[in-house]
Amino acid sequence: MLTRNKPPNDGERPYNNLLRRLSPSDFTLVAPHLSLDEAQPNDLLYNPGDDVEIVHFPCGPSLASYLVANEDGRDVETILVGREGAVGGIVSQGYLPAYTRIMVKFGGPFARLPIGKLDAAKAKSATLSNVFARYADCMLAQIFQSTACNAIHSIEQRSAKWILSAMERTDGSDVVPLTHEQLSTLLGVGRSYTSRVIQTFKAEGILETRRGSILVHNREALRIRACLCNESVKAHFEEVLRGVYPTEESSAAAG
Repeated sequence: MLTRNKPPNDGERPYNNLLRRLSPSDFTLVAPHLSLDEAQPNDLLYNPGDDVEIVHFPCGPSLASYLVANEDGRDVETILVGREGAVGGIVSQGYLPAYTRIMVKFGGPFARLPIGKLDAAKAKSATLSNVFARYADCMLAQIFQSTACNAIHSIEQRSAKWILSAMERTDGSDVVPLTHEQLSTLLGVGRSYTSRVIQTFKAEGILETRRGSILVHNREALRIRACLCNESVKAHFEEVLRGVYPTEESSAAAG
């Protein structure tokens, strides 16, 4: 579960690229209302229908995911959100209900901001409001790309894409805390299909599996097998919110 931590120190920004994108004056509007929490994998942030009262900003290697429930009882993940963004109440005015389930995928620090405080800050600053409107556009592009990817790309291509995406968001580490079950949920397929792809990658020396994680030995080979959907999303982020989307280069610089 989410564990309450102390507020950030004066002037200290959480390791979230969207918050770090704000100008000093805009960050001052929200800084007094931010809190830092420690989340565990599978912590529930919102269920469908819940009032959205808090905006959650994943920090560092933390990841949140949007899941859509289906009539057969399965949840299908649509997108991952890491330190490039936030989940909950990004564009809404007021306490609207959540449409999807939002859960913590990779545990770690999350900055939290009451939505009322964010809306008040937007009302005071057109530049702050513009940053969040631009991020909402980037998130929509990510959803569009994910829909197209699921329709036209193979399980192997999508598996490689998701693993690379997770690596970028975990500070470029070769060890990704991703299980077969989690990857299956990302792909929207049965575990047996995912296991076959992983076994192929293992036989080719691209990666190996550990308990609760994947160790990547050859990320270039993985990149060759991936579709270009991540690159399309990153290109749009760079056009709309330059420097916000995590890359291996930015992770190295931050470290």
